[in-house]
Order: sequence, then C-alpha cells, then structure tokens
Amino acid sequence: MKDNHLKIRTARLSIFSNTLLIILKVISGILSGSVSIISEAIHSSLDLLAAIIAFFSVKISGSAPDEKHPYGHGKFENFSGVIEAFLILIASGWIIFEAVKRFGVVSEIEHIEVGMAVMFVSSVVNLLVSRRLYKVAKLTDSIALEADALHLKADVYTSLGVAVGLLLILITDLHIIDPIIAIMVAIFIIKEAIELLRKAYSPLLDTGLSDGEKLIIEQNIGIRLTEGMSFHRLRTRKSGHIKYVDFHLEVPSDYSVKQAHDLCDLIEDDLKKLFPYIEIDIHTEPLEV
Repeated sequence: MKDNHLKIRTARLSIFSNTLLIILKVISGILSGSVSIISEAIHSSLDLLAAIIAFFSVKISGSAPDEKHPYGHGKFENFSGVIEAFLILIASGWIIFEAVKRFGVVSEIEHIEVGMAVMFVSSVVNLLVSRRLYKVAKLTDSIALEADALHLKADVYTSLGVAVGLLLILITDLHIIDPIIAIMVAIFIIKEAIELLRKAYSPLLDTGLSDGEKLIIEQNIGIRLTEGMSFHRLRTRKSGHIKYVDFHLEVPSDYSVKQAHDLCDLIEDDLKKLFPYIEIDIHTEPLEV
C-alpha cells in the first residue's frame, strides 16, 4: 500500500510538470510560428495524457484483489502502456504531416531566443522529473511509471534538438531547418512508441519472465532441495508489477505434511527476498523412487 501511494504521488508530479510545459510551449509556438516548437507542444500534450493515464492505472492496479479479479488489477498498467504507445504513433504521424506541408511554404520564425529558452527549460524540467519517475518505477516495478518516464526522457532529447535547430536558424537564417527538425522529433518519438508498445504488450499475453529471472528462481529452488528431490513444470508470468510463479515440487514419500509445508515456506521466503512483488504457488508430489 505504501508503494502504491508513492507511485500515485509520482504520477501526480508528472501531470503538474507537463501541464506547465504545455502552457509555455504553446505560447512560445504561437509567438514564433515555429512548427518544431508546436510539435513539441503536441508531444508534451501526449506526455500529459500519458501521465493522466499512468496516474489512474497505478491507482487502479494497486487495488486489492476482488471476486471478479482474484489475481489483482496489475494489468491495468500494461493496458495504459499500450494506449500511450498508440497515442504517440498517432501524434507522430500528425507532426510529420504538418512538417511536410511547411516545406512548400516560406515562413519566418520570430522570437527565436524565447523559443530556445523555453526548450531549454523544458529539457531541464523533464530530465529531473523523468529521473524521479525512473527511480520510483524501478523501486516498485511499475510499467506505467516507466512508460511515463520514457515519454519524458524522449522529450528531453527532442526539446534539445529543437533548441539546437532554432540556434541554427538564428545563425544561418535557413528557416527550412524548422520542419526538418520537426520530422526528426517525430521519428524519434515513433521509435520510443515501438519500444514502449513491445514492453507493455508482452505481459498481456502472459509471456514468461526473462531467462535471467527464471534462472535465478531455479537456482534458489535448487538450493533448498536435498539429494534426490527435484521440481518440474515451472511456469512464470507477470501482471503489472506482480510476478507469478508456480511449479511442482517432489518431496520424499515419507515426508509429513508439516515437513513439506515448511520446505515450501523456506523456498517462498528465499524468492520473496529477491523479488518483493511475487506470488508463488507450489504443488507438492511424493518423490518416485
């Protein structure tokens, strides 16, 4: 519960920062007439939408299991990640469309210094907020916060790219650089969306944990087994930040129920020390001689 409150507070921070940056970018874009700044405003608008989705998804995913959702609500975070990825792809297409139209139109960009300052401030703010999001996402294993952090990390680079583009326009007076920078921003965002979609969608199909995680689980189960004992049918999956593991454990046929139960408790305690958010189901069987 404490971790979920932390996730909610962090998601709320992202909402506030994105709202502020959208206001600054829209004002700067209107004053300058720069399509690259407008594209950044659109990017930040999507970041805000993503932050709102992340906020509600972490709030719902932290709800206790109920009759209809006996395994909890963790997959709400994955759904939010998929939605965010598709929103990014749509916006990227719109940015490219608007930028291509600008190639045939000669438009002067004004107040370039103001635009550069706004882009620099945006980069600094997003850098600080994204670091906070990544830290909490890693601590709580939250795909929703990680997705939100990925949005802002991309915004750091795209805002710097726009600032550099505006600087080049100021130096060279080549205003065609503006739509070129906008297209480059869109391509970067598309790459971000594809990475996010792959990571968020995979758990929805109940894909198993990574090979490295499964190896750690297998090794720690094996440590507790005495000679002749074994396990099989190890299955893993992930829902939101919760990892699920189940397997069959073969114990000596003369083991009492208490002995088998105590052994299962030891294995579960070992795994929970390594993976704080894990649910383990062990089916014991008599060892066949």
